[in-house]
Amino acid sequence: MSVSGNIFMVVAPSGAGKSSLVNALLKRDPDILLSISCTTRVPRPGEKEAQHYYFVDKEEFMLMREHSELLEWAEVHGNFYGTPRKHIEDGIRRGLDVLLEIDWQGARQIRQHYPDAVGIFILPPSIEALETRLKKRGQDAPQVISKRLLAAGGEMSHVSECQYVIINQEFSVAVEQFAQIVAATRLRYAVQAARNSDLFSNLGIKQSIA
Repeated sequence: MSVSGNIFMVVAPSGAGKSSLVNALLKRDPDILLSISCTTRVPRPGEKEAQHYYFVDKEEFMLMREHSELLEWAEVHGNFYGTPRKHIEDGIRRGLDVLLEIDWQGARQIRQHYPDAVGIFILPPSIEALETRLKKRGQDAPQVISKRLLAAGGEMSHVSECQYVIINQEFSVAVEQFAQIVAATRLRYAVQAARNSDLFSNLGIKQSIA
């Protein structure tokens, strides 16, 4: 068996705390590679090129699509987002676990290429809590917040397309649940057999080919 990494797709409506959870997990788990998406939207205050996103104009984005450089892409709130193919393919070939912050449309496309990708949906404890978080982060105008809240219902209707669901009510609990999902995925038979093939052989365990 070849050793390859796992793919984790984190999906959530805007304001559910997806980025905060991802950042917290990355701090405690250095063996996860964060996939950096590209987007046509304007950078928010504090966002840095190649750290948060690759910021491109619409023409460059469309060229990347035409040249099959994107593993998936979607239009969200009037802006385009996409996942560069090479970054993910290089990571999993090196045996690294790759994490994607993605929307439900993108998750569907990723699964066409990687059926074993693990989907994790982050839900808010209530619509009221979601609205409060969107207002507190101070990044969007009132009309944009209204637009995001309207879209949240449609986004959350796709929660059943993910294998795992985290309700982000208490942040520390949600982070721990996130870490547990990653740990459990690494203990699946196919992953353990691939990463410990010599041990399996020495123990006389015949490995099935997935």
